[in-house]
Amino acid sequence: MTDTHKGTCFCGAVEVEVTGKPEAMGYCHCSSCRSWSAGPVNAFTLWKPENVKITKGQEFVGKFMKTEKSDRQYCTKCGGHIMTDHPTFGLVDVYAATIPTVAFEPALHVNYAETVLPMKDGLPKMKDFPSELGGSGETVSE
Repeated sequence: MTDTHKGTCFCGAVEVEVTGKPEAMGYCHCSSCRSWSAGPVNAFTLWKPENVKITKGQEFVGKFMKTEKSDRQYCTKCGGHIMTDHPTFGLVDVYAATIPTVAFEPALHVNYAETVLPMKDGLPKMKDFPSELGGSGETVSE
């Protein structure tokens, strides 16, 4: 049996479904994620693209791609953020708040060198990204 979780944008016009288990969960502290989410940190769940699908409201999905690394998707009716496709990583970030039935179990912080909200939670703090995603793989102290 496969785990299936459903979520929606803010107004419910767009529905998203994820199946299986996320590849990773954590927090991103980069300035782009902070600005996009309008918060000091973004909680992410990363999935293989084949495990994420829009099941309703595809016609309301807008996209904004500031860089080749992040294709941000949102609802054009309410402006609610849905997910970010990271084509260079081969992963899709479905925001943790978008899929509330997924138990959020963060394993690390990425882009912690840019943090504006220091968090002392004992999780690894990556300076940028893990080396397998093209980052330095360096950690920084809490």
